[in-house]
Formats: sequence, C-alpha cells, structure tokens
Amino acid sequence: MTDENRRVRPVKLAIMTISDSRTLDNDTSGDALVEMATQDGHQIIERLLVPDNIYQIRYTMSRWIIDADVEAVITTGGTGLTGYDGTPEAVTPLFDRTIDGFGELFRQISYQTVGTSTIASRAVAGVANGTFIFSLPGSTGACKDAWRNILHDQLDINHRPCNLVDLIPRLTES
Repeated sequence: MTDENRRVRPVKLAIMTISDSRTLDNDTSGDALVEMATQDGHQIIERLLVPDNIYQIRYTMSRWIIDADVEAVITTGGTGLTGYDGTPEAVTPLFDRTIDGFGELFRQISYQTVGTSTIASRAVAGVANGTFIFSLPGSTGACKDAWRNILHDQLDINHRPCNLVDLIPRLTES
C-alpha cells in the first residue's frame, strides 16, 4: 500500500501491570507499553496496577472485557513460575478462544535476547467477549520485544497479509 492508501485505525487499549512490588511511579514496563502504543497512534483507555491476586486480576479484566470502549488489554507481570505468578491462571479461564501462536512466537523472539531462560515465560493471549488479551512478562525488555516484534504489526490495520485489527468487528460473530 502507498501512504495515500494508508488507513488509520487506532486500537483502544487498557494496560494492567500486575505486581505486589511496583507502583505507577516505578512501573517501567507499563510506561514502555503506554509510550510504544501511543507512538503507534493507539488510545489508552485506562492503565492500572493490580496486585498479584488472581481474583483481583479477573475482576479488573472482566470489567474491561465487558466495556465496549476497550478493544484490547495488555498485561505485564505475573507470567513466571513463582508462587506469586498467577496471571495465566487468572486470565485463561476468561478466554473464549486462545491465540496459541502468540506465546509460541513470543518465546521464539525472547530466545534471541534471553536464550533458554525463555522457557520460564508463560506469555499467553486470547479473546474474551470480543476483546483481545495479551499477557506479557513483567520485564521492560520483554514488553518492548513483544510490542516491537508482534503487537506493533498485529495492531496495525495496514499490516499485511493480515492483522488482528481487521478481526475486531467479527470477534463476537456466532
């Protein structure tokens, strides 16, 4: 496509940092996601910090997935292997469909940066009530890798051969 044919379609995003130790003042991962998303022209509907508690995560996530103003949610944190890392357990029960390729691709990309340590990442993605959900690790580097190498293109309606934005109107079809 040439520039004059380029379509503009900002995605309305909610960003959730999941942590018991960070605050919004020192949340570099959430800051990076907000910065990259807004640079790409997307709209941040809400940004919150939620404790590592699966029920509080589900509560906030459920609120967002029933909100027509939120088209995609990005979480950062809680995808590791410790007892505090419950993000996949919190969000996957909410999925209507999983996006298996997201976690697989993220780990492939992450391998280039952290090597075999990527096996400890449980990055997941899915669709719930017509809302995309992407759960990323809490490190700023991982968030940047995911945005630059996956989400930047997939949340761009001009990306070809396909992108996730084109699917938004059809996610709730039956």
